[in-house]
Amino acid sequence: MDADLSKYFDTIPHAELLRCVARRIVDGEVLRLIKLWLKTPIEERDADGKRRLTGGKRSRCGTPQGGVVSPLLANLYMNRFLKHWRFTGCGEAFRAQIIAYADDFVILSCGHAVEAMMWTKAAMTRLRLSLNEAKTSIRDARKERFEFLGYSFGPHYWWKNGQRYLGASPSKKSVQRIKAKISDLLVPGNKGSWPDVHDQLNRLLRGWSAYFSHGTRVPTYRAIDAHVYDRVRNFLCRRHNVSRRGTTRFSFGDVFGELAVPHLMSAHNGRPPWVVR
Repeated sequence: MDADLSKYFDTIPHAELLRCVARRIVDGEVLRLIKLWLKTPIEERDADGKRRLTGGKRSRCGTPQGGVVSPLLANLYMNRFLKHWRFTGCGEAFRAQIIAYADDFVILSCGHAVEAMMWTKAAMTRLRLSLNEAKTSIRDARKERFEFLGYSFGPHYWWKNGQRYLGASPSKKSVQRIKAKISDLLVPGNKGSWPDVHDQLNRLLRGWSAYFSHGTRVPTYRAIDAHVYDRVRNFLCRRHNVSRRGTTRFSFGDVFGELAVPHLMSAHNGRPPWVVR
C-alpha cells in the first residue's frame, strides 16, 4: 500500500500534539513556548498572489510549514500511528511491514493489503488525520511500480536480454528534478566564476549520486552524464565565445577530465568520479 496523508502539517491537532510533547518534556516554560509557536500567525499568498493570514490564537490545528520545529513536531505526532501499529500487532496480523519517513509511508503486505488499508484509515481518523484518497493506492509490486522517497520500486527489465527482475531505481521525477537544477545552475545568465560554478555543480552531483547509489542506476547515470556534458559545454562555449559545433573545444574528455566535472558512470565503475577513460 502506497499511502499519502492529506495536508498533514496543516491538520495536526494542537491538543493531541501538545499531549505528545508533554509526555517527553516536563519543563513548563518550554511547553508554553511550543504552544505559542503553534499559535503564531503566518502570512501566506494565495494562488492570485494576495496576502492572507493563517493560524493565530484561535487556530486549533496545524504546524507552521517551514518552521525549524515543525518537522520535529510532525514526526512526534506521526509516531503515535507507528506505535499503535506495533502495539496492536498489525505486522503479524497483516503479514506486513511499515516503512515511514516523516508523513510519507508505505505498507508492504503479503496478501492482506486491503485489510491494512482499512485499518490505516480507521487509525488516521482516530488521530484526526485523513489519507489522500487520490494518492493512496494498493499495488502489486510484482507487476507494477510504486514511488517512495524518490525511488521507483517494482519490476525492472535487464537491458541485455529483457529479463524481468524486482528492483529499485531513481524515479523519473527525481531525474527530471536533478536535470532542471543542473540547467538552472548553468544558464547563460550565471555570471559566477567557473571555479564557483564548478564547485556548486560538484556538490549537487555528489549529493544526488550519494543518495541514489542503490539499485539499478546505470541508465540514469548515463542520461545525467550526457545532460551535464551538454549543459557544461554550452555554458563554457558561450562564456568563451566559441562555436558550439563539433567537439574540438570542451570535448567529453575535457569536461570530465581536465575540468574535473564529476562523471557518475566512472564513480559507478569504481573510479574517481572525475576520471574518464
